[in-house]
Amino acid sequence: MTAFLVANLAPIMFGSLIVFLLFGYPVAFSLAACGLFFGFVGIELGTINPAFLQSLPLRMFGIMQNDTLLAIPFFTFMGLILERSGMAEDLLDTIGQLFGPIRGGLAYAVILVGAMLAATTGVVAASVISMGLISLPIMLRYGYDRRVASGVIAASGTLAQIIPPSLVLIILADQLGKSVGDLYAGAFVPGFVLTGLYVGFILMVSLIKPTFVPALPAEARTIREDDGTSGLRSLGILTVLSVIAAVAFAKTRPEGTPLDEKIVVSMCVGVGVAFFAAVLNKATKLGLLSRMAERVTFVLIPPLGLIFLVLGTIFLGIATPTEGGAMGAMGALVMAIARRRIDFKLLRQAMDSTMKLSCFVLFILVGATVFSLAFQGADGPVWVEHLLTGLPGGQLGFLIVVNILVFLLAFFLDFFELAFIIVPLVGPVAEKMGIDLVWFGVLLAVNMQTSFMHPPFGFALFYLRSVAPVDDYTDKVTKKPIKKVTIEQIYWGSVPFVLIQIIMVGLIIAFPGIVSTNTTKGPTIDADKVLMQMEKDAPSSETATPPSADASAPEGKEDKDDKEDPMKGLLESIKADQAKKP
Repeated sequence: MTAFLVANLAPIMFGSLIVFLLFGYPVAFSLAACGLFFGFVGIELGTINPAFLQSLPLRMFGIMQNDTLLAIPFFTFMGLILERSGMAEDLLDTIGQLFGPIRGGLAYAVILVGAMLAATTGVVAASVISMGLISLPIMLRYGYDRRVASGVIAASGTLAQIIPPSLVLIILADQLGKSVGDLYAGAFVPGFVLTGLYVGFILMVSLIKPTFVPALPAEARTIREDDGTSGLRSLGILTVLSVIAAVAFAKTRPEGTPLDEKIVVSMCVGVGVAFFAAVLNKATKLGLLSRMAERVTFVLIPPLGLIFLVLGTIFLGIATPTEGGAMGAMGALVMAIARRRIDFKLLRQAMDSTMKLSCFVLFILVGATVFSLAFQGADGPVWVEHLLTGLPGGQLGFLIVVNILVFLLAFFLDFFELAFIIVPLVGPVAEKMGIDLVWFGVLLAVNMQTSFMHPPFGFALFYLRSVAPVDDYTDKVTKKPIKKVTIEQIYWGSVPFVLIQIIMVGLIIAFPGIVSTNTTKGPTIDADKVLMQMEKDAPSSETATPPSADASAPEGKEDKDDKEDPMKGLLESIKADQAKKP
């Protein structure tokens, strides 16, 4: 029995952790308890050196000194303040009016607002609860199918997981040992591709089942001109001008500029053009823009300005993610004060929620560190490496198995637990197999979105359940009876969007270029060219002036100086380094 335990301590340790979690014990304490218990067992069996666990206090201090983790409370606080500032309400109302005349207009509005909230808050709970409170009653009022309505709200809220500034990307960057800015840049394009897939699904539903996503009736469209028109023509012209300005500016960027940087900066230029035109029109009262154009412009400017304040400064290299989060938190606070939507009571609630979430993350990280240290002492990484590198199919087989494992564990674990338990095990294996860790982190982030969406423990579904009507009620506007939303309808509504997220995982694997890794390589030195240039510049033996003989110089000094020529040694080292490169 002892020999069996010694040979299989690592898999037994991992299996025991899964059992603890399935029994419902708190994750942080399960991780720490398993780590300490099997650490002492390993010491008794002689497989773990007692001195190995002495580094545990140093690891605890390392967690507390990790500046990257400071971004978590900053972005959380920013999201909670924006939730209470009424920004989501204004966005949903305005964009809902904009897309109201077409089928699925409210669903399109929810998806676009979800993407904008994701790019400003990074908090799933804030996005889902805000959109559930504001848009779900309106969608039910005008006859939306309950499964489609609940599914699109929950799925749009989870965009905060992949669109920067995302909390899960901060955690993944810390666990993979990569820059948060690199993961933000890598996830920027996939996040908006996923948003486009959501829009495509609603378009398909509007064509196949138009009664599921009806257009808003005429009486519900309140933003209209005096002559009764919608005023969309001037908005279209303003949009075209903004796009032309953005594209023209993008073409002026130096060749080799990262795509994410081009998108963010060009977007800000286009928005600036639209904002200038709207301000000029309002100040001069020219009447060139419709009410809809002015309303859309002025409602979109604050969140887009906040996006540039956070992501723009990060992508341009002006600020680190932690500094960007601090500026975002301050910007959100200024916005809320300017809108007169916050008081000391709401501020205290936001600070309390931020403290609770930050402590939750740190406790899990401490427990994961204890477990990881004992697991390494039991040669767990070696066991995981042999298990995964022996899979058929090489890199592709490894990616398929890891993504299936993450998807299945996401039925029972949330993204924090997956990031702290699974990523430290599979990350080193991925690096040894030659997989770019920034790309790998973005892939896992997309997969971990499903932990919020699929039954039975999807947190986004629970957030929506908490604000969805549990009883039949009478609508305050139409005075018509509205049926309740059941948990089964919420579950079934999430299924298509989980499938879309799986499709997105497949797209990233099939087309790795979707993820911008932004790996910058330093200039390579060609030793042969350096030698040729030096030989060309050096004086020849025929024209060189011979050194004067010095009788006082010790015999053999000239030979010694020749042998210890530092430039010659430098060139030899350069050649040696070049020979080592593949």
